[in-house]
Amino acid sequence: MRLLDHWPDHVLLGSRHFFDGDIHDATDGMHKWAMDASQPLITTNVKHHSSYSFTCVRNPYTRILSSFFDKICGIQRNGKRYRGNLVPLLIQKYGIEVGDPETGFEFDQIKSFRRFLLFARDTIRWRRPMEPDIHWSAMSGHISTFIVNGGSYDKIIWTEKFNDGMQEVLDKIETPSKIDLSTIPRFNESEGHGPKRLHPVEDYFDDLSKHLMWEMYKKDFQLFKYDFDDARNKMPVGEIDLHEVHAKLGD
Repeated sequence: MRLLDHWPDHVLLGSRHFFDGDIHDATDGMHKWAMDASQPLITTNVKHHSSYSFTCVRNPYTRILSSFFDKICGIQRNGKRYRGNLVPLLIQKYGIEVGDPETGFEFDQIKSFRRFLLFARDTIRWRRPMEPDIHWSAMSGHISTFIVNGGSYDKIIWTEKFNDGMQEVLDKIETPSKIDLSTIPRFNESEGHGPKRLHPVEDYFDDLSKHLMWEMYKKDFQLFKYDFDDARNKMPVGEIDLHEVHAKLGD
C-alpha cells in the first residue's frame, strides 16, 4: 500500500543495502503485492498481524496540488507525459493547460489547477472519464482496503512530521542494522521536471474548489486530523485515533 506521493528512488531492501532505481522496478530483496510469490506471504502476515503495520498520510490540499504539478504538468522519468494520453484528454475535455518545458512551463496555474480539480472529482465521484488515479484518490480509501482485508494499523504517521513518526515506528521494531533517519537518502524523482508552484497553497482553492475538496476528501480531513478550513495550514490539528480509523474504515 502506497500513500506517500513521492517515495525515494533508493529504497531499503531487506536491511542491508539500497535499491538503486525506482521501487516499482525492484524484483527481489523485498516483498510487494505486485510480485505473485509475495501475495500469499503478505496475506498471511496481514491477517495474523505478524509484523508491525504502519502507513503514512499527507495533507489533502498539498497532496492534490503535488499530483497536479508532478503528474499532470511534469515530465516523467521516461521523458514522457504521465499515462500517455491522459494530458491530451484533459486539454480536450477540461481545457487544462500544462505548459511546455521548452517555454518554461508558462501557463495560468490557478485556472488550470481548478479545472483539474473538477476532473479529479469526476473520476472519484462518477469514475469517468476514467477510474481515479492512486495519486489523487482518497487516502482513506487506500487505508480501508488494508483494514477490510483483515489488517490493522499500529501507527499512521504524517508526511509533514515524517522523521518524528518514522522514528516512533523504528523504536517499536527490531532491525538487523541500526537506522539513522538523518542519513537515509531521499529525494523527489519529479523535482526539476515540471513547473514550480508560483503561488501559496491557499490561492489555488476558492470556495468551489474547497467544496470539491470536501466532497472528495471529507474522511481524509476528519480521520487524519487535517485543517479543512485553512488551506494555509499543512500541519495536523489533532491526534489520529486509530480506533476511530478502524471503526469507520472497516465496514
